[in-house]
Amino acid sequence: MNQLFEKLILNYPYVIAAVLFTIGAITVLTRSSLFKKLIGVNIMESAIFLLFVSSAYIRRAKVPMHMEGVEKAVHVNPLPSALMLTGIVVSVSVTAFALALMIRLHQSYRTTNLKIIEEKKGEVQKND
Repeated sequence: MNQLFEKLILNYPYVIAAVLFTIGAITVLTRSSLFKKLIGVNIMESAIFLLFVSSAYIRRAKVPMHMEGVEKAVHVNPLPSALMLTGIVVSVSVTAFALALMIRLHQSYRTTNLKIIEEKKGEVQKND
């Protein structure tokens, strides 16, 4: 039990990422509001970003820059951070697009609740 607790403390970013991903997945699966589902998806994306960046982290590693006299130092790989920056940009743009679609759905159905939208599917109001 003591070893398990020590490993959990040592690998806390992975535990936090797993908890965040679980919270996001439960939010997406249990809520009927589109806004809450989108927040759940964003929480899941944040968990993936945290997991990916923390898995690339090396304790006591040096900055990946060439310095005189430091030949055999362990360096942190900058590629995962660059990839996650790209992922963050993509997730922000997907979130903006999803919000635009939700605004259009709200204009048509006067709600963002999926259960009510499913009931009103044939009665769409034209707002052109």
